[in-house]
Amino acid sequence: MAVASTTALRHVAVIGAGAWGTALAIAVRRAGAEVVLWARRPDLAETIARRRENADYLPGVGLDAAILVTSDLAVAAAAELLLLVVPAQHLRAVAGSLAPLLPDDRPLVICAKGIEQASGALMSEVLAQELPGRPQAVLSGPSFAAEVAHGLPTALTLAAEDAALGAALVATLGSRAFRPYLSDDPLGVQIGGAVKNVVAIACGIVAGRRLGDNARAALITRALAEIVQIGRAKGARAETFMGLSGLGDLLLTCTSAQSRNFSLGLALGEGKTLAGALGGRQSVVEGLYTASAVVAMAAGAKIDAPIATAVDAVLNRGADIGVTIDGLLARPFRAESV
Repeated sequence: MAVASTTALRHVAVIGAGAWGTALAIAVRRAGAEVVLWARRPDLAETIARRRENADYLPGVGLDAAILVTSDLAVAAAAELLLLVVPAQHLRAVAGSLAPLLPDDRPLVICAKGIEQASGALMSEVLAQELPGRPQAVLSGPSFAAEVAHGLPTALTLAAEDAALGAALVATLGSRAFRPYLSDDPLGVQIGGAVKNVVAIACGIVAGRRLGDNARAALITRALAEIVQIGRAKGARAETFMGLSGLGDLLLTCTSAQSRNFSLGLALGEGKTLAGALGGRQSVVEGLYTASAVVAMAAGAKIDAPIATAVDAVLNRGADIGVTIDGLLARPFRAESV
């Protein structure tokens, strides 16, 4: 689908200064916008601003001197467009803090990939409750932060129900190396981005146990079937999961140790405890929190989701990895379907 020429938004705030938020700030600045990067911690904001580098989350990558770094949410809220890049489990709190600062027409782009653990809500549902009426879009797809920050070619899905908003966002964010592809299925894009984190942990376990590439390919394929069924039950379109925010993101995060979720699974598969596997990590591993929410979502829709259920059992219910794998392999033979 071609995007009609439209006016870009020239003042963009990135809310969240982790690796992905910092990379997006760099990418949006490259696209020509004025950029504000908001960090929750004042000490982090001060350090990034002084060193022009986010050594905690994205070391070795310089920030353009024109990127304003702040811990003052009111400064960030004055932008024309906000990219919300805080971890999924913290989005509600940040949205609540933004509520008195934002006009009703301020567009928001969800860049977090997850499902709220306590409520089972998608990020768009969280925003509808905390920031009702604001225009929304979702940015998701196969994208390691370091590669985006270094200007390597990256394609993502940008989903918005409002076509005019989508076109304006493409004009604002898009560049030669950072290529948003439009979708009008925000539900599907969110579900694909969230559930793939759970699958990536499973694939890491498979690699850590040295179960082979055949097993990993089978796991990715059958997990995609689970994602499609869950997505359909929520009202998403099946074809969305064949795109960048579904299959594309699965392929990236299920095959590379750069993925935080895959690397966590890898450590577990190699025999580390969960506490040991998490030790020393700066960034949030979203799949750890999303697994139980995915299982609850599947159960509510009466969908069999054995892969997500197995990951949840290992992460949150103390299940033995070997016993869990044996249980999956002992499942009855069945017809292949999605």
